[in-house]
Amino acid sequence: MNQRMLDAVNKQIQAEFQSAYIYLSMSAQFEGMKMSGAANWMRIQWQEETFHATKLFDHVIRRGKTPVLFQLDQPTATFDSALEAFEQVLEHERHVTKLIHDLYEVAVEEKDYAMQTLLHWYIDEQVEEEENAEAIIDSIRLAGNSGQGLFLVDRELGLRAAAPAGE
Repeated sequence: MNQRMLDAVNKQIQAEFQSAYIYLSMSAQFEGMKMSGAANWMRIQWQEETFHATKLFDHVIRRGKTPVLFQLDQPTATFDSALEAFEQVLEHERHVTKLIHDLYEVAVEEKDYAMQTLLHWYIDEQVEEEENAEAIIDSIRLAGNSGQGLFLVDRELGLRAAAPAGE
């Protein structure tokens, strides 16, 4: 792994940890709104994003390099409704998808085949992340952004369980 690739991966590690930080903050906001299901969903998303970051971190180490951790920004995501929150999630995941694609382009340019192979997993994961956010937005719109319908969506979000390590 050359320096250009290492620098790009270090930036992606930061982006993944920043994502985790955003989702943990959103979890706290949902707790304040008494939406424990959505809070649960966000907390599990925090765990997933942390896993994404450490997967890259470990790959760098396996390649004989030392990852550098950059400072995280204070999360600024605020929302007044579940719909607004999940629209922000979708927008953020689209941003992360672009970052992954940009990182893949660097791996191709640098002919870093090991990184390209690893990034295929991230590309597939981002398709799933965007699909999940879109499905939740659709559910909230169908149910209504308040009342009994939202209560049922929140209950469903509370059923999300953490995936086994490595998935």
